[in-house]
Amino acid sequence: MKRRGVTVLLGALVTLLLSIGVLAAPIPYVVLGPGPTVNTLGDSDGKPVIQVSGRETSTSAGQLRLTTVGVQPDPKLLAAIVGWFSADEAVVPRELIYPPGQSEQQVEQRNAEDFAASQSSAETAALRELGFPVQVVVKEVTADGPSAGVLRAGDVITAVDGQEVTVGQKLTELVRAKPAGTARTVAYLRDGKPATATITSRAQDGTPRIGVTIEQRQPHPFELKIDLNDIGGPSAGLMFALGIIDKLRTDVDLTGGKIIAGTGTIDDEGRVGPIGGIPQKLVGAKHAGAKVFLVPADNCAEAVRNPQPGLPMIKIATLDDALSALDTLRAGGQPPRC
Repeated sequence: MKRRGVTVLLGALVTLLLSIGVLAAPIPYVVLGPGPTVNTLGDSDGKPVIQVSGRETSTSAGQLRLTTVGVQPDPKLLAAIVGWFSADEAVVPRELIYPPGQSEQQVEQRNAEDFAASQSSAETAALRELGFPVQVVVKEVTADGPSAGVLRAGDVITAVDGQEVTVGQKLTELVRAKPAGTARTVAYLRDGKPATATITSRAQDGTPRIGVTIEQRQPHPFELKIDLNDIGGPSAGLMFALGIIDKLRTDVDLTGGKIIAGTGTIDDEGRVGPIGGIPQKLVGAKHAGAKVFLVPADNCAEAVRNPQPGLPMIKIATLDDALSALDTLRAGGQPPRC
């Protein structure tokens, strides 16, 4: 072979090897794609996702599927290029998923904690909807604090200035709604008997307080447990809450026999909050055969920009919105869309 031919061949080989090296090099991005969906009314790893003992439960003809986002944490350049041109994936800066100074393990731990919290709030919101109210109980009264000699451990706080205390966070919001030094009318139950007291809040660390620590109780005559692994973050809250309600209501099948998918955080009072990864979750729902998708109201604009053919997107701001939308769908109507 002539020297010129050898040189060209070697040059091509070097270029190829360099290209392979570049394409295989790590990059500061992650690739997001559709993750698995889970029917909250079904089983996972051979066990019911929502487990109830001590009370009759119903069997649904349809499904209530939570949706997730899959993350490629360490993609190579080639995978990122493929993701960039994919209609189902997104390439985003790594720091959006893994903030600087936090390891993947730390982020996963936080996601696991958020997931557990979402389950707890879903249970609280669902049980409130089913007629099991939260009791905001005084656990301890601060010595020499505003409530000393007035409230006692075991008192159930029911209202502040006539506004109902529905959950622990609500009490905090009501107390902080007026400046420290304001006289507040606190209604409570003691041994089941109603009473009221005037308590003047004081500032502590710059925040108005009434000098009690509280705990939430929600008595119900059955046991409830959510058993689902390998999923993180708070975005399954809405679908868990709907699943609990569907399981415990024997008078109606919320799904109407359809596959309903959705996403959204939920708090103890049933307010639904926004999440990330709407485009990928819509794709996952479509692949799972969903006939409708429940979208947090604050995610509607993004959802409208990333529609899936034949998958109506229903606007949801509260748990009551979701229940109303499902009622409308079962009746053959059209609930409010994004």
